[in-house]
Amino acid sequence: MKKCTWALSSPNEEQYHDLEWGVPVHDGRLLFEFLILEGAQAGLSWSTILNKREGYRLAFDNFDAETVAGYDDKKINELLANPAIIRNKLKVNAAVINAQAYLKVQQDFGSFDGYIWQFVDGKPLHNAWKSHAEIPASTPTSELIGKNLKQRGFKFVGSTICYAYMQATGMVNDHTIDCYRHAEIKTQYS
Repeated sequence: MKKCTWALSSPNEEQYHDLEWGVPVHDGRLLFEFLILEGAQAGLSWSTILNKREGYRLAFDNFDAETVAGYDDKKINELLANPAIIRNKLKVNAAVINAQAYLKVQQDFGSFDGYIWQFVDGKPLHNAWKSHAEIPASTPTSELIGKNLKQRGFKFVGSTICYAYMQATGMVNDHTIDCYRHAEIKTQYS
């Protein structure tokens, strides 16, 4: 069974590819988790983040946005000393700021899901890339999302991070057309 070439780099990446990547996410907690993880990934490999994902879940109270929004300096210092996550002060602080902004978006729109999915009219975009090299790092839509999130106070939400977020949460199906998941996702979520 043919798969996207990046998925063959490690067992963690293959499992993520086979079960999650490109599958539309509408669960608020998981949307918040990917927001934090994609921001943490900036400048690093996704493999690094996948290897630390369980550590992140433990360290960030299973990505409960209300809890993370209330983190104080003591908790932030604990996180900065935790080897199970990326110990970057800007990224850790951004997680707390993003939790606060996330809650505000929920309040303003009724749900983060409703807010974020409006950028793709509530349904996934299905691309038809022949090779991984064709897949863009960002798009006009990810640029628009990034600008809108920044206006709402979010950090680590540039166009490239937002496009990776769109891929992770299934807002866009970027499996290559020869990958078995492309057709599965397109059929199930069109």
